Amino acid sequence: MDKFTNLTGTAVPMPLTNIDTDMMVPKQFLKTIKRTGMGKIMFFDARYNEDGSEIPEFVLNQAQYRDAKIIVAGDNFGCGSSREHAPWALLDFGVRCLISTSFADIFSNNCSKNGILLITLPKDVVDDLMQDANQAATLTVDLETQTITRPDGRTVSFETDDSRRHNLLNGIDDIAVTMKQEKAIDRHEARQRTDWPWI
Repeated sequence: MDKFTNLTGTAVPMPLTNIDTDMMVPKQFLKTIKRTGMGKIMFFDARYNEDGSEIPEFVLNQAQYRDAKIIVAGDNFGCGSSREHAPWALLDFGVRCLISTSFADIFSNNCSKNGILLITLPKDVVDDLMQDANQAATLTVDLETQTITRPDGRTVSFETDDSRRHNLLNGIDDIAVTMKQEKAIDRHEARQRTDWPWI
């Protein structure tokens, strides 16, 4: 996956609480295992009319948010069923960072394994960033310093799990972390074949 060091981009406001994975990627799109093209169907029911035309009022259909890279979200973002299609769709759209007061656990794990940074902050801070997003502001998220720079130059500090931060900064997933121990794994397997041939 791509490294995440710092990200500068438009922030989009999604203040609704309990935005779930079915809202992000409706069930009829779960048949595919392709990660490309998913951005077009993200929030499908909210973005499109039955005839396929865009719903102009939906935030991602508004010109200033079409290239958004950051979502400032309401509480409990990513709840609902476990579907990795949700982070695939976010990534394909171009979103690399989500900011909220809370995220669903499985969704959080799926995002971090796909290269999306999730930032959890107190409600008053999220409310301030939501106001920035309401104005289609540009935010800069620096994972090395763990800060968000707002349009007026003020910074917000955040904390990230050390292992997730390491993986994002280096652009590696759990498999890549395991494969760093490939020589030790090979030695173990060779010894196992000799010492326990019946296994």
